[in-house]
Amino acid sequence: MLFTDDTVEALRAAVHLVNTAEDPDTLVTEDDVAAFLEAFPYTGRIDRDPAELTGLRALRPQLRSVLLASRDEMVARINAALREVTLDARLVRHDGADWHLHAVADDRPFAERILAETAMALIDVVRANEGSRISVCADETCGGVVLDLSRNRSRRYCSTTCTNRNAVAAYRSRQR
Repeated sequence: MLFTDDTVEALRAAVHLVNTAEDPDTLVTEDDVAAFLEAFPYTGRIDRDPAELTGLRALRPQLRSVLLASRDEMVARINAALREVTLDARLVRHDGADWHLHAVADDRPFAERILAETAMALIDVVRANEGSRISVCADETCGGVVLDLSRNRSRRYCSTTCTNRNAVAAYRSRQR
């Protein structure tokens, strides 16, 4: 396995959250936050209010910039993110997950916890020199972020939609 389970989940959640900003924006209501939480069940304080939605929406550009940064720039942005949060690191085990690190207290705002978990996950990416596993979607009409955890590094598209659109376009091009 390339990364630990908690690192993979934090990266997947961050990429998903960033990609909600793509057109059409899919993080506009508190129901959208509930759908995000269903896909990525976080523990700790969840307010489910307009302030939390605003915080998550505001976090997306920062996450995008750190995810897509070069290795040295990623380190600088990780360090900046860690300075922004109130660290309260501890090992925990819950909900069937084995021991893993929570970097901030469970009562901190949701966006702050996501930022801290993403920063901690990206530390593993930097240490393993695996930044190339995070890129921009190969679909020319999309700006989504791609997290490639495949063994052969073959993932090029951010979603099934982009994959299918490009497969159909390639098929039609070959038929001409």
